[in-house]
Amino acid sequence: MAGWALLLAAHAEQVPGQTLAAFVGAGGEVPTLPLLDALVAAGRRVLLPITLFDMDLDWAEYTGAAALVPAAFGLLEPTGPRLGLDAIAQADTILAPALAVDQSGLRLGQGGGCYDRALPRAHGLVIAVLADDEVVLRVPVEAHDRPVDAVLTPSGGLMRFPRA
Repeated sequence: MAGWALLLAAHAEQVPGQTLAAFVGAGGEVPTLPLLDALVAAGRRVLLPITLFDMDLDWAEYTGAAALVPAAFGLLEPTGPRLGLDAIAQADTILAPALAVDQSGLRLGQGGGCYDRALPRAHGLVIAVLADDEVVLRVPVEAHDRPVDAVLTPSGGLMRFPRA
């Protein structure tokens, strides 16, 4: 997994936008801290989610790993000032976690619905960040699911989905 983190960070220049909403990979997710650090080192603003008790997402600025604290669900969250639910709308690009994304860009999340609640407030490009083998032929789809614009994987880098 540490190798994935470094490979992912090497693709930081492929990620568009000046303000990004991102996440700290936890559990079986691809580790993202080196990517977040590379984005900040390049002068980009990175917002991280804070999971609320109703499973919606508030946001705070990422200022480095030292300013992260353990939170619910085994997550790490920023300690800075909260920016509100609508802060995701400031992001040019949203880096979203995913268990899988299919070849049409449909994203399968962890099942808590956090990003299903937050993404309708977003206006930027949505990129799912996941392992190479998590881009699959098909994922189950529900009415609230919306496709992502691209995926970012450790070996493949940024791959956009064609849109009609």
